[in-house]
Amino acid sequence: MAARALMVQGTGSDVGKSLLVAGLARAFVDRGLRVRPFKPQNMSNNAAVTVDGGEIGRAQALQARAARVAPSVHMNPVLLKPQAETGAQVVVCGKVIGCAPAAQYQEMKAALLGQVLDSFAVLKREADLVLVEGAGSASEINLRRDDIANMGFARAAGVPVVIVADIERGGVVASLVGTKAVLDASDAAMVAGFIVNKFRGDARLFDAGLEAIARATGWPALGLVPFFPDANLLPAEDALGLDRPARRWRDAKIRIAVPILPRIANFDDLDPLTAEPAVELIYVKPDAALPGDADLVILPGSKVTIADLQVLRASGLEIDIRAHVRRGGLLLGMCGGYQMLGRTVADPQGFEGPPGKIDGLGLLDVATVLTGEKRLAPAFGATADGTPFTGYEMHMGATDGPDRVRPFAQLSGGGREGACSPDGRVFGTYIHGLFADDAQRSAWLTRLKAGPAKIAYDDLIEATLDRLAAHIAQHVDLDRLLSLSR
Repeated sequence: MAARALMVQGTGSDVGKSLLVAGLARAFVDRGLRVRPFKPQNMSNNAAVTVDGGEIGRAQALQARAARVAPSVHMNPVLLKPQAETGAQVVVCGKVIGCAPAAQYQEMKAALLGQVLDSFAVLKREADLVLVEGAGSASEINLRRDDIANMGFARAAGVPVVIVADIERGGVVASLVGTKAVLDASDAAMVAGFIVNKFRGDARLFDAGLEAIARATGWPALGLVPFFPDANLLPAEDALGLDRPARRWRDAKIRIAVPILPRIANFDDLDPLTAEPAVELIYVKPDAALPGDADLVILPGSKVTIADLQVLRASGLEIDIRAHVRRGGLLLGMCGGYQMLGRTVADPQGFEGPPGKIDGLGLLDVATVLTGEKRLAPAFGATADGTPFTGYEMHMGATDGPDRVRPFAQLSGGGREGACSPDGRVFGTYIHGLFADDAQRSAWLTRLKAGPAKIAYDDLIEATLDRLAAHIAQHVDLDRLLSLSR
């Protein structure tokens, strides 16, 4: 039997497309279907390493997990990783092919459509149902020419579309009716219906709203999905989520502060910490100060290390970090954050921006040279205290220096990874996913006098995906969605 497909597009970013696809994937898998997630084009600095040695958007990795399959580069054949306001690194089938300003990328899209359709065909051969996620807004008609992310893909692949709108942000009637109004008639004809997401309150009070949207658009209402409060337990992809307050536990014993810089990357490294009842995790933007009583400061990854380091310095956060270390606090740099902790960061060939070299924070006696080769690999081993870990590496650049004689970790293949300061208070590592490892997270919490860890993180994610699937199945007619797919 040929695989069916259905595409979920949105009236805007962060309306819940990724979570809906994840929940639908788990729900249909539980019905015995072979499901594959697919996103033709994604834009995110939160990425995951696949079993076939590439990288894809974090949301597609979560959706693959929801579908109970390993993530593949074909699930997200085009990934854009923003490096500046008007340009991005372009990743095709898991591998970096270069960097492009926004205008140049628009000219590349027509050539990339073939690869997108090839990857879609690979997934169709493996599946009974392919759930496709659009990008941004379906109504971005200024980007419609050569589009591969939304209606351009839907038309080329012949995939029906469900439009999702977020009622929480307001104006949901206008956003759906307006989407219909601006779409080309042939594009609008691809839409099989709409779903209103993140509803709060008595659903009966919005019956008239659903009817009004259906009359104005000609699209049937396929569901009114209440707000899912446990969404923040699942790995986020969009940095918009960092603007929301972190979960605060009443019985938190320690404070962990995280500077949020403009090109933060792989911030899902922090998610397992937010789920621990003993931890108060505080996101600190450049216009704020680090809390003076933080037990641990984490400098997370960055897509553009030198530019983010300049922001860190200009904002005064560098002064706060130095004061934190002088007070005896622990400091962990992860990936780009590790590079910032060294003496210098050099980009002689301009891989992340204009060629140049900048002084780092000098809190680790190492130096980094950015190179064009990107390391994407699983990582296994044990940290210096003997605690085992499972994670992955995803970085450009080589870091070396005297403090590497005190490695952060010993890799299972025999290599040394990362660095530690002589006093054992400053750490740098290229390993991502560290805190998702229960043993590692427990060791860090114990070191900070808050341990051991109280949750089993993998079990938490699985249980949350199950609840999400049940939540969506209760408010969306799955049989009808399946009948609309083709």
